Amino acid sequence: MEDDKRVKKRSILLLISLLFCTFLQLLVELPQIHQTQVSHTESNFKGIWSNIIQVEKTSPNHETVSVAASGVSHSQISEKMDVAYKLFGIFPLSSGEVEVMSPIKLIPGGQSIGVTLQTKGVMVVGQAPVVDKNGKNSFPAKEAGIQVGDILLKIENQEVKTDQEVSNAINLAGKQKGSVNVLFKRQDQVVEKTVHPIFCVETGRYRMGLFVRDEAAGVGTLSFLDPVTNLYGALGHVITDADTNQKIEVYDGKIIASTIYAIEKGKRGHPGEKIGSFVPNSIFSGTIEKNTMTGIFGKMSGRIENPYFKEAIPVGWESEVKVGPAKIYTVIQGEKIEEFAVNIDRVMKNRTDSKNMIVRVTDPRLLEVTGGIIQGMSGSPIVQDGKLIGAVTHVFVNDSQRGYGVFIQNMLNDSSQLDKKQAA
Repeated sequence: MEDDKRVKKRSILLLISLLFCTFLQLLVELPQIHQTQVSHTESNFKGIWSNIIQVEKTSPNHETVSVAASGVSHSQISEKMDVAYKLFGIFPLSSGEVEVMSPIKLIPGGQSIGVTLQTKGVMVVGQAPVVDKNGKNSFPAKEAGIQVGDILLKIENQEVKTDQEVSNAINLAGKQKGSVNVLFKRQDQVVEKTVHPIFCVETGRYRMGLFVRDEAAGVGTLSFLDPVTNLYGALGHVITDADTNQKIEVYDGKIIASTIYAIEKGKRGHPGEKIGSFVPNSIFSGTIEKNTMTGIFGKMSGRIENPYFKEAIPVGWESEVKVGPAKIYTVIQGEKIEEFAVNIDRVMKNRTDSKNMIVRVTDPRLLEVTGGIIQGMSGSPIVQDGKLIGAVTHVFVNDSQRGYGVFIQNMLNDSSQLDKKQAA
């Protein structure tokens, strides 16, 4: 019996000790906890401690500062204040200074954009036989170990940036010495091979039997613009080569306005498509600095307007995205941005790719015109509860009414790579 009492007494003392240690640790971390809370809930100290520990604010001090949040620099209003923490609003616990930041705000896009980019190096997109003087088909590059998807960087130690430069260098080396040194990139490895080009009877030139491409072009949608830095994000997914399906390494590129003149309606098994052309005298243009998993990013110049948003709106973070109704903004005729109703059917948190939520089109007019989500709609901004939460990315091949969306948070994280490069 005495043993049982001693065990109970020890258990109670251990519990009290643990609670006391936790309480002391809380006193140390109160400012950090409060700082985290106010940054995300606009100065409301919420959570499990809100009813136990109350906060009194004193001596507010407003000032404008430049901060980097999720990789994008913004001018925001900062409010520094002294706060006092009290247990149940009565017993003083601690005091300190916290800084409350206003939320990041971006202008939702929706504009149809034409995208052109030049690859970093020249991409091999196919193999082609070279017919020699005896009528024999040969594949010199393939025999030397060059594959589809490889990026040609140098021919005879000279950089190549266009398909014409590759062709001319191969022909010249073939005439002069009958062989050519080719430096190329395969995934993350740089490889050098010696190729023996063959004189092609059909073209009258030395060739090594490759189809190559040095540029890509297409139509997509602008996702957002930061009105402070003029940084933009678009597409919501990486640009890949149409033949190799590999990510394109960007050497140079730009975006301009495009106009949509036809819609190929989506149906089961056959995704639809916006059919458009570039606007010659575009009112805006942007550089392409990054081609990432969640879209393309660069700097914008010119005039960007969305008739539904006269001012920038707050960003909705991953934790704020929820299942339920939302709106998307995109162009289906000419250059006019329109608003359409969608539903967020599923939210997949903690994913860092471009498939973070399932979006279903519910707008009757959009369903009638496009069948749902179609190619060219990628990048269309998604707004929920007055906050920019993401962008449309992919369509479901077997269900054109549904597709994926990327969190705007993930796009901003990827855009930070651009800021780091510029700051270096």
